[in-house]
Amino acid sequence: MAKEKQKEMLLVGSKTKEALKSCGKKTFNVSSDALEALNENVHWLVEQAQKRCEANGRKTIRAYDILA
Repeated sequence: MAKEKQKEMLLVGSKTKEALKSCGKKTFNVSSDALEALNENVHWLVEQAQKRCEANGRKTIRAYDILA
């Protein structure tokens, strides 16, 4: 089975890694595939927001489309 084409990166890698690494006084390591997994999740959220917006007959995606 062929590997699915990697989706365009929607995150700023250095800023995202920085946010993942630090949590208060603790420091965490970030695996090489962590950004890819988070990016996949962001793509899914975008798709869901688009579907919700369209289902409600709108052309403007609102914050509640993403957070619902």
